[in-house]
Parts: sequence; C-alpha cells; structure tokens
Amino acid sequence: MTRSVVPPAVRPTAAERARTVSRRPSAAVCAAGISGSRVLAHTTTADGRVLLVVPTDGELAQAVLGSADGDLAALLMVTDHAPVTLRDPVRAQLWLSGWLAPLHPATQQEALLAFADAYPAGALLDVGRTATLLRLDLAEVVLGEDGHTAEITPEEFAAAVPDPLVAVEAGCLQHLDADHPDQLALFRSRIPGDWLTDGDVVRPLGLDRWGLRLRIERPRGHTDVRLPFPAPVADVQELKPAMARLLCAARRC
Repeated sequence: MTRSVVPPAVRPTAAERARTVSRRPSAAVCAAGISGSRVLAHTTTADGRVLLVVPTDGELAQAVLGSADGDLAALLMVTDHAPVTLRDPVRAQLWLSGWLAPLHPATQQEALLAFADAYPAGALLDVGRTATLLRLDLAEVVLGEDGHTAEITPEEFAAAVPDPLVAVEAGCLQHLDADHPDQLALFRSRIPGDWLTDGDVVRPLGLDRWGLRLRIERPRGHTDVRLPFPAPVADVQELKPAMARLLCAARRC
C-alpha cells in the first residue's frame, strides 16, 4: 500500500507539477499505427509548446511527414524518476496527447532556439541531417502522481511554469542522501512518531519551491510526506537559507 501525506496548501498545483515533470528526460511516444518510436529529445518551451526530436529514418517521422492530413495522432509519455535509489522510483508520469506535425521551414529555426533555451539537448545538432523536429499540438494533458490522476487543460499547461529548482533538485537530493545522514535523521524527527516503526527507512524523495519531500519505506508499501519551507522559495539563491531554516526548526524540536 502507498499513502501520501501532502497538505494541499503547501504543494504545487497539478499544472505546475505537469510542467516540471515535462522537463524530465525519460520519454516514449506512441502514434496511430506505430507501436513505439525512439525519442532523441523532447521539451516544453517557455511558452508551452511541446517539441520532439526523432530519427528522420524512423517510423514515426516517416509517418508524420507522409501523412495525408499533415499530422498524426500521438501520445507522449514522460516519466519522472527519483534521483536516489528507491524501491519504487517512479514519482510521476505525464501523458501528453494530441497531433504530431512537422514545423514549417520558416518557423523551425525559432523553434530550435526555444527548444535549446529550455533544454540544450545534443540531438538538436542533428536536426536537418539525421533527426527531425516535430511539434505536438496538445489535446489532452493527464498527470499521474501519488496514486491519483489529474486532468489539466492544454491552456493551463501552457500557462504554468516548471518549478524553479528543477535543474538542481537531483544533485541536492543525492548530496543529502549520500553525505548528510545527520540531516536526514533531523528531518526524520519531524515526522509524527506514530507514522514510523523501527524498521522504516526515511529517504529524500523530492525538492521544490514549497519544501522537501521524504519517503518512508516500509517492508510493505511506503508513505510520502512533505516538510514545507516557512515560505516558498523564488529561485535557487533562496534554497540554501530555506533549508537552513528547516534544519533549525528540526533541531529546536
């Protein structure tokens, strides 16, 4: 059994989480008549456009470029994995469905720059040679997380912004997990005692502008809890003092 304890007032909205998950590199795409195809890179640009780089000689690119309608119904699934080793490492999955279409030559250069600004993937250098840039015109956005699903309109998805800590989250959690067992023990002390047993292991699960997420791993199942910052952080510069205040509060307790 999996249980999540996350107060609604101290967590990002579903649209914000969806935009954050969309930045994760692990993705797969399926399209009508095609069982699966390799994605060389994908991103969501600052203005909410979903772009993919796929092999030019692959089934997907050939089907889109050869479509009589000029586009192809498709589903892009992005998986958010925890950056530390957990028994159940998948934190969330995002399903982006709509229509894949090629970019007009006049707009491709601007789209490449917007792609690189959001995610400077090496595969962008191959566009026009062995790789093709496609856009996904969204019809539906669904986020799966904590055993629940949330439907988000394409307009809400485009208007939301990813978490400001998305680029540093993995390194911070890996550092906390590997090098600071004393701090983890302090954070563990903030979890209500009746939620823990002697055999439970507490690991870092997530970090965003609202606070730190911890996972309590049990012999069977797990529980996710959130330790909120005193106030949401606006950027990476505010992270260190926010973590310091969280630790100070744990020491006082």
